[in-house]
Amino acid sequence: MDKFVKLTGVAAPLPIMNVDTDMIIPKQYLKTIARTGLGKGLFAEMRFREDGSENPDFVLNQPAYRSAQILVAEDNFGCGSSREHAPWALADFGIRCVISTSFADIFYNNCFKNGLLPIVVSKEDLAKLMDDAERGANATLTVDLEAQEIRGPDGGVVKFDMDPFRKHCLLNGLDDIGLTMVKAPAIDEFEARAKAARPWA
Repeated sequence: MDKFVKLTGVAAPLPIMNVDTDMIIPKQYLKTIARTGLGKGLFAEMRFREDGSENPDFVLNQPAYRSAQILVAEDNFGCGSSREHAPWALADFGIRCVISTSFADIFYNNCFKNGLLPIVVSKEDLAKLMDDAERGANATLTVDLEAQEIRGPDGGVVKFDMDPFRKHCLLNGLDDIGLTMVKAPAIDEFEARAKAARPWA
């Protein structure tokens, strides 16, 4: 899993409440268990018209936001059915951080397992960050996980809380497998002792 330490990138405003996982990645894209290639389906029903052409009104189709790495969204982001494809699609598109006032629990937990940083802020701070994100080409935010702060284009700073264990995992790029592999020497030592004690096993 890629480490998340500090990210400076374009922030796209998504002023929609209750963005569910089917909006993030519609069900027709769930036929794969590969983590790559899902970016093309991200927000597909909002990004594309019925004929397959792009919807120019959707934020990620606008020139200033095509390479956005941060989403600033309204309440209850990632609600609906539990599908890990949602953070996979965001990551494959290039989104590394989502900022909202609240997240659905399963989506929130899945983000950390896939190298995405979901940040919970107050309504007042979200309003400031949404205003920053609506500046088009100037909508650049810096998300510093180590310092637990978001810096806006005008120098404003928003602090955020983060669980220390989840912070450690993101800073070091550790998913569940990575956490296990950190203990590889102890596992090898245990297996060697077990083999010596029970050579017949």
